[in-house]
Formats: sequence, structure tokens, C-alpha cells
Amino acid sequence: MLGVWLLLWGSAALGGRADTAFLRRAHDSSGHCTYSFTVASPVEAACPEAAGGVPELRAELAALAARLSRLESRERGAGGSGPRGAEPGGARDPQQVAAASRLEAAYGELLRAKSRLEEEKGRLEREKEELGRRLESSAQEITRLRAARCPPGVRGGWLSSAHTVPDPAAAPRWEPQPLSYQELQSERTEVPVSRLLEETALGRLGKEDSAGCGQLVWVGEPVVFGRADSIAGKYGVWMKDPEPVPPFTRDNTWRVDTVGTEVRQLFQYEEAEQLARGYPAKVHILPRPLESTGAVIYRGGLFFQPRQSRSVARYDLRGETVTAEREIPGAGYHGQYPYSWGGYTDIDLAVDETGLWVIYSTDKARGAIVLSKLDPETLEIRRTWETNIRKRGVANSFLICGTLYTVSSYSAPNATINFAYDTATGTSRALSIPFENRFRYLSMLDYNPAERQLFAWDSFNMVTYPVRLSRA
Repeated sequence: MLGVWLLLWGSAALGGRADTAFLRRAHDSSGHCTYSFTVASPVEAACPEAAGGVPELRAELAALAARLSRLESRERGAGGSGPRGAEPGGARDPQQVAAASRLEAAYGELLRAKSRLEEEKGRLEREKEELGRRLESSAQEITRLRAARCPPGVRGGWLSSAHTVPDPAAAPRWEPQPLSYQELQSERTEVPVSRLLEETALGRLGKEDSAGCGQLVWVGEPVVFGRADSIAGKYGVWMKDPEPVPPFTRDNTWRVDTVGTEVRQLFQYEEAEQLARGYPAKVHILPRPLESTGAVIYRGGLFFQPRQSRSVARYDLRGETVTAEREIPGAGYHGQYPYSWGGYTDIDLAVDETGLWVIYSTDKARGAIVLSKLDPETLEIRRTWETNIRKRGVANSFLICGTLYTVSSYSAPNATINFAYDTATGTSRALSIPFENRFRYLSMLDYNPAERQLFAWDSFNMVTYPVRLSRA
């Protein structure tokens, strides 16, 4: 625009001959902007040699140069926007204002999303570190148990020495073993009288009498399968699946140490002997922490009570996900109606020959034991029974052939199976079947219909009890 104005001005100064005036703008050798205004003489073909040239034209050129200098200074003072830019203080385009507002809002949202992602990343990193510490602690515990159960220099353990026939002439002088090792050896080689009787004709007769379903008439002495040496194993739960699904078999054994507020580790063993040696084949990390010792394994799933809830959940052992969860209506939880030993044992799951059960109590039942039969796939309640047995008045309970049995004490060495409730008739009766608490802290007791044994956790010790049933 400035060049057009100068061109017109030059044309007017020369009498209207616009085609003979030219304006050029370029940088000189020092980098400054210079303006060149060229006017052809209307009468002279060459510049006269007289000094001064045309005085009028020289004066006009000087005035033009001064004006151009002022315009250039004003342009630089306006921020370099030039004649085509917006005037200072002028009105802004509404569409540009709206677009700028949207861009600012989007930028703010991106900043907030970035902050949230950074917080989530920090939380996941903390959980990863915590899980790493737990796995490292578990690995150290496994290493310690291996070292304790397989002392250096003893190849094959104490069993190999038990089968060795020494040469009397070459035998060295007998040296007693350390006290701790003697205790471990005596515990592992212990054979109760009840086990010996089962190998006799009397024992075989009793076994034939107990074939099929019937009423519980006898509980044998406990047999120790393994021991949890860390404080996390003071009480817990260990299990076998009476109706396994491939790839699992009845030899697979499972264990959970339940001391702690975030109990998530489920240890898997190929067989019970592997459990006794303390070498898990796999460790499952449950997506939700479980509560207490009421869990069971049945038909390829772990059934457990999620922490601080009145719900029951099924964890699929193959898919390693929770496939079902259902709330038990009105069930007490987290210390409302536990067994007499406590341990938040408000909700206790059980398995017998007839299927899956849940044992609990409600405000409506006023603390009496309530039984519900569950669908193992959907956890839907099929039927419910309300007993007259006070849940806080017994140490633990289990089911055999649809009948609930309770234990009188968790710590008395000579306890009894003191009550039975028959779901077929809806009646209860008092019993007095001897039951031994060898280690004085019974925290878990479940029946396995395939093994026909009671599985128990007694103060760090994982034990079994043989049972005998009367004819149905």
C-alpha cells in the first residue's frame, strides 16, 4: 500500500506521467532498508553535468526520504505489523476469540489428563514395588524352608538313612543329632494308632461299614503333613479338590496363609508331599484379598469370602479370574458372628458328598448357625436352613452327607464333636465324639469327601483326621 501511494505521489509531482516514476525498496550493503525513487527526464536523454541537477526534484526527493523514514519508524514502533496488520486497540474477530478459548480449554484438559496419568503411574509403580517385596519375601521363605528341611550333607533327607542297613563291623560310634532335627524327624515319622488299626482286619471292617453316606461315629488321631514356619502361617487353610477338572487332579494341594490384612497368595502344589517339603509349583495372586480361613477348592475353583464383605466369590484356577460373586443376604461379616476362636470366621464355606455349602449367621437368626446350599457355578442360593446351634459357642464346623457337625473347643487337647444338625430332617442332636487338638489352636476344619478325611490347620500345622461313618 505504501509503494502504491508513493508511486501515485511521484506521478502527480511529474505532471501525471505515472509510467516514468519507479520506487524500489531493498537492503543496502550494511543491511539497512533503503528506498530508491527513479524518475525519467521528460526532455533530457542524459543527466546534465552541471552540479545540482534539477533543484525542484532534489527537494521533493529529500522530503520523500524524510517521510519514508518517519513511516518506517512508526511501523517498527507498532510491532512490525505493517499497514496490513490490525490497528492497536482495534476490535478482534469473534471467531478468532472463540477458537482461542477452545484451544485454551483443550490445553487445560490435556494438562489435567497428564496429571491424572502421572498419579496413576505412580500408584502402579508403588503396587509393583509392594508385589515385588512380597514375592521376594516368599522366595526367601521358600529358600529358608528348603534349607531347614534338607540339611547340608544329608543326601535324600532322613528317609534315605532310614532304609540303609549299616555294617556292624564298620559302623562308627553313634552321635546324637541336634535337638531341633530330632524333633523334625520324630514329627515326620509319627504313625498314630488309628492308622495302624486301619491295616488290621478290624480296621478294614470299619472301612467297609463306612462305605457310602452315613452318620459320623469316629474321628481318628491327627496326622501331620506339613508345617508353616513363618508368623503368617499361625493359622490358614489347606485343601484338595474332591471333584477336580483338567488339568488338575486329586493329588494337587492348595494352601493359603491367612495372617495379614492383604491375603492374596494361593500356593499350588503338585501333591501333598510337595506341600510337606515346602516347594510350591505355582503362586496365584488373587485379584481381591480374602478373609479368614473359610475357603475351599471345588470343581476347579477357589471359593472364598472377599475381605470385609458378606459376599462369596469363585476364582477360576485355570483362567485365574473371578468368574462369579454373590452377596449372602443378611450374613454377618468381619467379626459379627465368628466361631469361638475369632479370626473373622463369620462366613465358612464347606464341601461334602452333596455339593457346596456356606455356614454363617444373621441378625434374624440371633447368632445361630445358618446353612445355605449354593450353586457352584453361579453361587445362587438353592435352599437355606436355620439351626439352633450358637455359632459363637462352637470352635468350628464341617458337613458330611448333608449333616452339619461342630467342634466344642479349638484349644482344649481333648475336645469333642458335640452337635449334629441333619438337613434332611431339620433336627439337631448332641454328640460326644472324641476330637484331639494336638497343637492347641484349631483355626480351620473341613471335610474332603473324596479323601474321606478331615483337613485341619492347628497352630502352624497342617493335619488330617481319618473318620468313620455308620451304614446309611
